[in-house]
Amino acid sequence: MTLAAIVLAAGQGSRFRAEAGKDQDKLLAPCVGRDGVTRPVIEQVLVNLPPSVAERWVVTSPERKKVIRLAEAYGCQVLLLESAGMGDSIAAGVAASATAHGWLVVLGDMPFIQSSTIERVIDALEDINVPLHAGQYGHPVAFAHTFGPALMALTGDRGAKQLFAQAAVKEVPVDDPGVLWDVDVPALLHYR
Repeated sequence: MTLAAIVLAAGQGSRFRAEAGKDQDKLLAPCVGRDGVTRPVIEQVLVNLPPSVAERWVVTSPERKKVIRLAEAYGCQVLLLESAGMGDSIAAGVAASATAHGWLVVLGDMPFIQSSTIERVIDALEDINVPLHAGQYGHPVAFAHTFGPALMALTGDRGAKQLFAQAAVKEVPVDDPGVLWDVDVPALLHYR
């Protein structure tokens, strides 16, 4: 079963920019990964995608030239989008990969998720699989092919969580705090 990873990298990162400076892109901020190697945040995200996820899309804005180059260097297809809305990004990514058997929605600012966790989230996908850590839903989230039309209908900044009510959501318990860790501010660039 072929799943397509949709890496969302079009957001503006306004909270991060408010603290780090308006010219600072959180996706390009240096970040020490769980493997001890320093890379830009988006590169850490791409490194953590397991080899079993062969079809990879990065949805980003046209002005993010370095993000585009990194995505291409890691074998991702790039989808350029003028909107920073999460719903718009998911819809565009799913439409571009409509022949996939399902989708793994990955946030571009979550660099500390283990590859093994992603493997567990995509395993035995029937409807929607979501990682569960410390009693909280995290990311990435996997959606079966039947959700294609609903995912493509998303708009604006609302993500796909609204679809949880329409499905048998499979909670995947994981011992991985990375599923809850997004880099919204510079202080979160360092894994503890």
